Amino acid sequence: MRADVQNLFIRIHMLNQATLEKLTVSGTLALLESQGYKVGEREVKQELEQLTDANFLTSYEDNYSITGAGMEEMKEIRGVLDHLCKTVNQTPQGD
Repeated sequence: MRADVQNLFIRIHMLNQATLEKLTVSGTLALLESQGYKVGEREVKQELEQLTDANFLTSYEDNYSITGAGMEEMKEIRGVLDHLCKTVNQTPQGD
């Protein structure tokens, strides 16, 4: 998978996980690696910082928590993903 596409998936995974618990760099790295992503600590930190800059996460010491804007973004992402999955997973006609 191309890096730019992978980064979008990583951000979605991070934002989703933030709806469940506070994030840390090391915990998020372990989660992403368990999902099959090839990332390093620096990349994870950069993505968390970008989500913070977008006001989707807030940081305190080494912890990142989701914001109200992040919750709204994740709600919108879930709707788009639901539609996308239904479209992409349709069996092509003629098969």
